[in-house]
Parts: sequence; structure tokens; C-alpha cells
Amino acid sequence: STIALSLAGIIDLTVERARLEKEIAAFDSDIGHVNKKLGNPNFVSRAAPEVVEEQRAKLAEAEAGKVKLQAALARLASL
Repeated sequence: STIALSLAGIIDLTVERARLEKEIAAFDSDIGHVNKKLGNPNFVSRAAPEVVEEQRAKLAEAEAGKVKLQAALARLASL
């Protein structure tokens, strides 16, 4: 039964690692989209300041979320 328990643990870790990697990829995608918008002079000059600010906040949130998930992934890897 010890073997079954450790196998269950390994399977759970694999599932959790895959989930974290998928969420990190989603944050990467968001970061890419927002960076593209903010890097577009037309968007920045034409958009209302609060819209630009909202995009910057969204970018900061996505970057912070990604860092947190990468730390969780690193903890998993060290188990």
C-alpha cells in the first residue's frame, strides 16, 4: 500500500504541474497581447488614459500571477 500511496502522489504532482504550466502559458498569452497593445503608439495615443492605465494594471497583474505560479512550479520540482 505504500507503493500505491507514492504512485498517487506522483500522479497528483504530474496533474498539478500540467495545470500550473497551462496557467503560466495563459498568463504569457495575456502578457503578449497587452504588451502588443501598449507597444502600439496608435493605441497609446488614441485610447483614453484610463484604458491605457487599465491595460498597464492588467499587465502587472498577469506578470505577478505568472511569477507566483512559477514559484509554485519550482516548489513542485523540488519535491
